[in-house]
Amino acid sequence: MESSLFTAREKAAILLAEHVTLNTARQRDDVFEIVHKEYDDAEVVELTMAICYFNLNNRFVDSLKIPVEPMTEVDKIKTSARTFPEKIRQYLQTISDNWPESFPETNPD
Repeated sequence: MESSLFTAREKAAILLAEHVTLNTARQRDDVFEIVHKEYDDAEVVELTMAICYFNLNNRFVDSLKIPVEPMTEVDKIKTSARTFPEKIRQYLQTISDNWPESFPETNPD
């Protein structure tokens, strides 16, 4: 990806998402080399799980023809993303900056 809109870390996540979604990640060692330059093992697992979750959710909703949002709302989001990319970047950066270093242990009881 040649875009200057994303950092190397963001580009690696997008690349992984692309190949997980296309079900080609398994045979692409080069993808994992790029991803591992930006993320440690635990982060790769978390990132892959998030990608898989959204793929599952999308396929489930699409297969059952569940309307998620009216197209007018989707179109607003598309327009907003093109019009205000910096606001989106700031939002994602805020999430990243406030992401916990660890999560509390769950009680198996």
